[in-house]
Amino acid sequence: MPGTVNISRMRTVEAPTREDVLAAERRIAGRLAPTPLVESDGFLLKLESLQPTGSFKVRGALAALTALEPGEPIVTASAGNHGLAVAWAAEQLGLDVTIVVAETASPAKIEGIRRFPAARLVLHGADYDEAERHGLSLAGRYVSPYNDPDVIAGAGTLALELPPVDTVVVPVGGGGLASGVALAAGARVVGVVPERFPAMRAALDAGRLVGIEGGETIADGLHGNIEPGSVTFELVRDRVADVVTVTEDDLLDAMRFLARRHGLVTEGAGAAATAAIRAGLVDTRGATVAVVSGRNVAPGRFAEVLGGGSGR
Repeated sequence: MPGTVNISRMRTVEAPTREDVLAAERRIAGRLAPTPLVESDGFLLKLESLQPTGSFKVRGALAALTALEPGEPIVTASAGNHGLAVAWAAEQLGLDVTIVVAETASPAKIEGIRRFPAARLVLHGADYDEAERHGLSLAGRYVSPYNDPDVIAGAGTLALELPPVDTVVVPVGGGGLASGVALAAGARVVGVVPERFPAMRAALDAGRLVGIEGGETIADGLHGNIEPGSVTFELVRDRVADVVTVTEDDLLDAMRFLARRHGLVTEGAGAAATAAIRAGLVDTRGATVAVVSGRNVAPGRFAEVLGGGSGR
């Protein structure tokens, strides 16, 4: 188990309900087309990687920004995909936003954010935890990548696009996607964390949110501690059936599999649900959906991944 670190600062955030997911769906209707559901080897793939910004995060960003009061300053911090989604949503809605990203974030994601004039990009800190702390210190409405009722509700809208299924498997970093899907899906939900930074699994094992000292992972979108007091902890604890842990080899294998079998570009976090299924960590009896959550990986890094291993 990774070592623990102290976390103490806490905000009060209201937990969303299924009704909030339905309201989010109404707000973003017409702005995002439903993403495809395709067959794989005994399970289904929900291709959120085909969203306009390359990840499911655009759902939560649109849901949150369309719920704001006019003229309200907007601030967020991100490992990359949420920042890109907020930048895109701000551009669509004619808003301005400040986005704090760690100096070590994926270059592909940083360059993606820079493409949007509506976004003021601030590079701060050596990792996501430092970027998040800085974002929380700035004035304005803070739109968390996960600890925000509108963001969670927006993420949950993907479950409303699914046919009746038995299990939905999702990646878990801060827990926003798992929380939203669990609120909306009439199915068992299984979360997946990377072995090198299993923040939510560590919290569940401890019975409370704890800070951990993890290592670097190909699933950089799942890297980072969870904000103290985050509503996602109780939502995941109470509504998600299990949170399983995948290795780096599992993640790399899944990225190669998705590329070679389906022609899909995925980042490590985007392949986490597929990795868990292929590693035999999820009971796939009955209809099972793996959410392919994002594709924003640097081309050179993706080429390195494809150059090794199996993934057949």
